[in-house]
Amino acid sequence: MSTPTTALDASALRSIPGILLPGDPGYDAARTPWNLAVDLHPAAVAVPRDVDEVAAVVAAASAHGLRVAPQSTGHLALSLHGLDLSNTVLLRMHRFTGVRVDPDARTARVLGGTLWRDVAAAAAPHGLAALHGSAGDVAVAGYVVGGGLSLYGRRHGLAAGHVRAIEVVTADGALVRASADEHRDLFWALRGGGGGFGVVVAVEIDLLPIADVVAGMLLWDLSHGPEVLRTWVEWTKTAPESATTSLRAMRFPPIPELPPFLSGRSLVVIDGAVLEEDERAAEILAPLRALGPELDTFTRIPAIDVLGVHMDPPAPTPGISDHLLLAELPEEAVAVFLSVAGPDAETSLMIAELRHLEGALARPIDAALATLHGRFALFTLAAVPVPQLFELGMQTTADAASALRPWSSGVAYQNFSDRREEASAFFDVETRDRLVRIREQYDPAGLWLAAHDL
Repeated sequence: MSTPTTALDASALRSIPGILLPGDPGYDAARTPWNLAVDLHPAAVAVPRDVDEVAAVVAAASAHGLRVAPQSTGHLALSLHGLDLSNTVLLRMHRFTGVRVDPDARTARVLGGTLWRDVAAAAAPHGLAALHGSAGDVAVAGYVVGGGLSLYGRRHGLAAGHVRAIEVVTADGALVRASADEHRDLFWALRGGGGGFGVVVAVEIDLLPIADVVAGMLLWDLSHGPEVLRTWVEWTKTAPESATTSLRAMRFPPIPELPPFLSGRSLVVIDGAVLEEDERAAEILAPLRALGPELDTFTRIPAIDVLGVHMDPPAPTPGISDHLLLAELPEEAVAVFLSVAGPDAETSLMIAELRHLEGALARPIDAALATLHGRFALFTLAAVPVPQLFELGMQTTADAASALRPWSSGVAYQNFSDRREEASAFFDVETRDRLVRIREQYDPAGLWLAAHDL
């Protein structure tokens, strides 16, 4: 695909609604992703507000040999780090938002750039909840096309399995509705196959009849990390599918923006949700509470408040991460985790997290991401408050993940994979080949630039 001249870029794109070119007021703000550690310099940024504007951008880019990189928030923007984007239009969807809930059908139609917190807010008055992730400022579209790992996941599975239809603008500018009855191959690919098939302009999802949930966190000083980790790992072997939890070793700088129980401290935290009545939930949590946490916030809360349980950053943040899916976590692996993230580790990691999988997450669905292969998901994160720490963050997080690689399941989970990877990192050969065939059918010229390559 040829790279156009700067003059062609301007003449081709200037008349398209929502287009910002380098030097335009607002260009720098629009090109800045949620992950502030990443500095992207696309040929242009498009900020559409409806389907027609999306189609116009796609048509203009295609006609002039430009690629298009759809992006709602930019949580995975690190995957584009270092790429030459001089022939790419960054298509930011954050102004194309809206939610319509059908309480009788228990569904929601969600427009392309909508965040999970807005879906949760729309569903809550009807006593309904969604299979959102741990952060409210993640967009529905990117989360779903990556599979979708929820705090209700062990009971209800991947969010992709609760999608009824996805509407996309394809590379030829057409609006296509993919469902179990229409464009079935595309529907299969869009549920966990990644973002290389079109611009998602709407998603129709099932909602859950959940008004309130037992959820929260247990917190200890990191000096208790070895005992807490070993107890939790043993507890996960018999924990019911109704309990979806994670454990994190966390190190916080002493800054006034953090609450006192976090600022300047090193901690181990177990958090999650338990889809049970209060008495049964207390029985399930009892072995963890027996460790005497310094802070215990597990209680019944409105479902919308589950978005705050994991304490994800409430605003755009600079950081570097790495990730593995772990097939097992035997004592050897526990010892390695403690060596890289425990109380005696000398590390610049801010977070080393283990999320408990299995349950419904391991039961196959008819989608590109049929299951999550592994007992645990490992996620490592380093803060990058200044650009000079970027390479250190890359190395530190990669080293921590590499230390646990002997227990990897052999594949990874796209939504946790900040590094640019090919499809072989996420799918078996048969799935990857099918995704490639579908990509070639809907995007023969390779218009889309997604977070990960097929």
